[in-house]
Amino acid sequence: MKRLLTVFCVASLLTAPSLTLAHPHFNKSVNAKLPSGADATIAYQTVPANEAHATDAAAGSFITPRNPKLTLSAAIMSGAVNVPAGEYTIGVIKNGDNDFTMALYPGTPPRGGAPDMAQMVKLDSMYSTAMGASHHLLIDITPGDGKFEGKAVLTLHFGSMYLAGALS
Repeated sequence: MKRLLTVFCVASLLTAPSLTLAHPHFNKSVNAKLPSGADATIAYQTVPANEAHATDAAAGSFITPRNPKLTLSAAIMSGAVNVPAGEYTIGVIKNGDNDFTMALYPGTPPRGGAPDMAQMVKLDSMYSTAMGASHHLLIDITPGDGKFEGKAVLTLHFGSMYLAGALS
């Protein structure tokens, strides 16, 4: 019995620091009333930024870190593109090295297969690597600036990758 108690105490001492230093990942949601009057809800998980996944992806592919969702209560415009009400998976399309477009896929892409690119909704978007680093996926709806001044924008920050896509 003494031996079992000793083993338990040693194991507790060795694992306690790792439990207190464990890196939490959690579910997060963002709600916003867009200028158009539509309600927008984002639901995602704060996964670690793994830029190698985007860097290694083939040009023309849709990349989505753990299928974050955007739900729109009404249709909106993104530049000249109409985005109908519904639920979408948020992601990016790799156009080439250092060139990405924010995109929405209706519903959830097929697991293990390539999504139908004809269904993709490409948002009027801007890509930058000048916004600093985000160690975890951050998605938000914020007021736009620059070419998006006066509009609501969907932002996705993943490592050094930063995309903003117009939602109004």
